Amino acid sequence: MIAFQSILIAGYGSMTGAMLDGWLASGLRPEIFTAYGPREKAVPEGVRFTTALPDQPVDAIVLGFKPQMLAEAAPPIEPLAGPETVVISVLAGIDLATLAERFPRAAGVVRLMPNLAAALGKSPNGLVARGLEDDRRAAVTDLAARLGSAEWLADENQFDLVTALAGSGPGFLYRFVDALAVGATRLGLDPAQAERLAVAMVEGASALAAASPHSPGELARKVASPGGMTQQGLDVLDEGEALTRLVTETLRAARDRGREMAAAARGEG
Repeated sequence: MIAFQSILIAGYGSMTGAMLDGWLASGLRPEIFTAYGPREKAVPEGVRFTTALPDQPVDAIVLGFKPQMLAEAAPPIEPLAGPETVVISVLAGIDLATLAERFPRAAGVVRLMPNLAAALGKSPNGLVARGLEDDRRAAVTDLAARLGSAEWLADENQFDLVTALAGSGPGFLYRFVDALAVGATRLGLDPAQAERLAVAMVEGASALAAASPHSPGELARKVASPGGMTQQGLDVLDEGEALTRLVTETLRAARDRGREMAAAARGEG
């Protein structure tokens, strides 16, 4: 497997910052990273930040600016994407065909969708690529795995759904945790105490789910005793598949928005 020795992060924001933190925590040397943006920003020690693009091709380019900026941002970056360069995009809604059109000389283009838990090495990472040879695919897999896990997709059509689940999912989970705290507050708990209890509960439950051989559905059944408190609450969530239907529509809305963004990037709407 090759190892990327020079990585340009084009667009240094919350997501790419979390990715950089995760990569550094995993043991990658800060010297291989250059962060680029229009205004100076603080970066981890040893990482170079520049407001002017380098003048030599790099091994990998991570695109981390806003998706709607692609048409403007890609032309000055493209000269750095030579035939040995892999372009890795975390731009929601920008498909492989568009990336390949913007960076035609690159050794391959990749869509990568992490979430902010990348900083802790705990992000699920969806991946799909075009044009990658085996050695560079292995190098990209290693980069993703350092942030948590690497899940390659055979069909790019699934990528917006994976983005909705793994990328947008933390936002949905945070809203649910907040709803638990708000519900407990409305029923009489102190707000700060309810929030602490809700967050601590989710932390422990998530750790158990990750370590358990049982599926989340089976764990829910194990927690609930027939006729007990937990089962009474689950009955409310399960009635008419209320929770499942709500989450399905939540994911559908997020997925469809990704498709709309892709169409807009292609000039179709």
